[in-house]
Amino acid sequence: MFTPPRRRSAAAQTTQPFPSMNIGIIGAGFIGSALAVRLTSLGHTVYIANSRGPETLTDLAQKTGATPVTAQEAAQRGTDLIVVTIPLEKIPELPKDLLANVPAEVPVIDTSNYYPLLRDGHIPELETGDLTESGWVQQHLGRPVVKVFNNIFAAHLENNGKPAGTPGRIALPVASDDAAAKQKVMALVEELGFDALDGGTMRESWRQQPGGPIYCNDLPADQVQQHLASLGTERTPEQHAEFLANQAKQEQAMQAQGIKLK
Repeated sequence: MFTPPRRRSAAAQTTQPFPSMNIGIIGAGFIGSALAVRLTSLGHTVYIANSRGPETLTDLAQKTGATPVTAQEAAQRGTDLIVVTIPLEKIPELPKDLLANVPAEVPVIDTSNYYPLLRDGHIPELETGDLTESGWVQQHLGRPVVKVFNNIFAAHLENNGKPAGTPGRIALPVASDDAAAKQKVMALVEELGFDALDGGTMRESWRQQPGGPIYCNDLPADQVQQHLASLGTERTPEQHAEFLANQAKQEQAMQAQGIKLK
């Protein structure tokens, strides 16, 4: 199997403020690839998988410095952190025992978003508002997840990180029911060049879903905090309907432009 060279940025070669981690990424699309580029540049060891097999990831490995593996290997070798970044509709197709042997203290990040028109079809629990999107994911995975990186464009995730204290630095909310996992992931968000904000519990993670004011608007911390506060914590039926309507309009606009997610 091809093993790519490990890469470090110039800054990482001189200072390593965070310990190097073994990170497994399941999903080699836009977000997974962007994370692989950034994480390897910071000195982390990244194992990346897709649904077609490691032999199809040679070009991505050359670009990112990540090691191509199977999904099961990514879960096992990501001893410090695992990222699940695949289309929402594909979550039920993951192996049922994918995370069975992963220690409980290893955070599992979910980056997914619900696109019923362009990709995922209609999922009843998400249409009724019984579950948040990542709440639905963690039910399928059988363990708590951390919701983050769902509300930023991949190119911005790869290129727009800034040093702490930079005016206008993009803020990313991080939501989870696992407080320890959330803190670890928030530290990673900061390392990547973004202000990490506590997005609350998984039940509160609807606030960063598509259709809302925090979704893909690259807002600084003060504005994200204002939106989190104004939205409240308990989602009302009216808010759920508004988010779905806004997302439907966005998907229709994307469809009219010929944008496809499949």
